[in-house]
Order: sequence, then structure tokens, then C-alpha cells
Amino acid sequence: MRTACLIALFLCLGLSLMAQPDNKKEEPWSVNEGTLIGIGGYNIKDTYLSPLKYTGGGARILNERMKVVSWGDYNISRQQLINVDVASTSNPASTSNDLSGFVDYSLGYHYRFKPLPSLKILTGASVRGSLGFIYNTRNGNNPATLKADLDLNLSAMAIYQLMIKDYPLYLRYQVETPFLGALFSPHYGQSYYEIFNQGNDSGTIQFSSYHNKFAMRNYLTVDFPIGNVTMRAGYLNSLYYTDVNNIEVHIVSHSFMIGFVKEFFSLGGKNLKKKKHLFRSAYY
Repeated sequence: MRTACLIALFLCLGLSLMAQPDNKKEEPWSVNEGTLIGIGGYNIKDTYLSPLKYTGGGARILNERMKVVSWGDYNISRQQLINVDVASTSNPASTSNDLSGFVDYSLGYHYRFKPLPSLKILTGASVRGSLGFIYNTRNGNNPATLKADLDLNLSAMAIYQLMIKDYPLYLRYQVETPFLGALFSPHYGQSYYEIFNQGNDSGTIQFSSYHNKFAMRNYLTVDFPIGNVTMRAGYLNSLYYTDVNNIEVHIVSHSFMIGFVKEFFSLGGKNLKKKKHLFRSAYY
């Protein structure tokens, strides 16, 4: 009799658990998107063009999207970053200028931990591709150099909700650094005519890791509401150092960012049929 009662109890509990809605699946996860513009200082040195350091100012635009995906029982988020930046720098004597431009795309996945109700810790990896150029206005033979990188990165992020009375602030710090990749670099003194017209491209694609490249991106932001609008302000520090084919390159930038944040989700399929479109944020 006791065994039959236990079996009946377990069956009831199992049916009850099966009947309970899975909020993670029923409530759609929104996409958190921020678009920011920034200005700041740049420090550039490329010994293919000049042995001198060039300093000046630049501007960038950054678009970021973050969404929770179904992997790992909805504990993994996807982050996409598109960055475009341009800069104008000059040598110490102001007799020559470097004009530079870069565009890069990053796709990362992070596992989410919540050690405290107001704190999220995200750790994972990302793939990042970058393409750009540096043009020296004074050089005659080799006036420009091409930059192309493809990296696998380690990435970590912390998001903390701070309440000042009833006013919420969301603080975020993210760090990303490549540990494995490939990059394009000419040899010292080699012209691009040799590479692309004469086919002398041996050694221009190099394996990159800590032995010949160090790069890091530090990103600090704060989200705060103003009326019905959510603003995001931040600081982006980008470090890039390489020593490949007897050419030393370093590109360091400090940018102060400001922009808007929005939350949205798809109304297609099953979500469109719901009367109430409740959603869960991937960021907040």
C-alpha cells in the first residue's frame, strides 16, 4: 500500500512538472541593441611607413547586439559588434600625416553566471575579423599599408545593476583579447606591386599568437534612462601590437562613446499570436 501511494505521488509530481510552463521558452528573449559614436586620441606607429610615432584624433561608430540563444538551456548569449573608425595623426614635427581607417566585425558567445541578483558574469570566446589601411601623405614609393586580421578571442564581461534610490544604472565592463589567428603583412621594404602584380606573396600571411601579436579591447559602459529613452555612455580602449616580417606596428586608441539603446524582438510566428508580448532582456 505504501509503495502504491509513493508511485501515485511521483506520478502526480511528474504530471505537475510537465504541466508547468517553461518561462524561458514561452517568454521571448529580446535583442539588446546599442549604437554609439565616439571621439578620442590615437597613437599609431608602423615601421613599414615610418619609424616615428604619429598621434592625433579620430572618430568611430559602434553597433552592438546581444541576445540569449537556446543553447545550454538559455544560459548562453550571442554578441555581435560592428566597429568603424577613422583617424588623422601627425608625426612629432607635424611635417607628415597618417590617415587610417578600419572596419571590424566580432561574433561571440558567452556563458552566463549570476552570482548575485544584481550581477551577471559572462565568459566565452569570439571570432573577429578586421580590415583597414594606413596611408602616409609624405611617402612616395610605399605610401600605404593594408591591415587584415582574423582572430579567435577570449572574452569576459560583467554587468552590474546599481540603484540610486529608484534610478537604475547598468554598469558593464568587457575585455577581449586574441589568442590565435592569422594576419597579412608585407615584408619590410617590399612593395605591394610585388605582392599583387608579380605574385611574390610568400610569407605575407602569418600565423599570429602571443609570440608576435598582442591586442586587447577594454570596454566600459553605463546605461541610464532619460524619460522614455535609454542612453549608453562609455569608454573604449583598443590596443594592437604586432612584430611580423621585421615590421613593428602599434595602434592605440582611447575613445569616449555616447549613444542610444533599444530592446526589440521578432513578432513573427508564435509570438505574433500572443495577446501580451512579454519578453526577457539579454542585457538588463
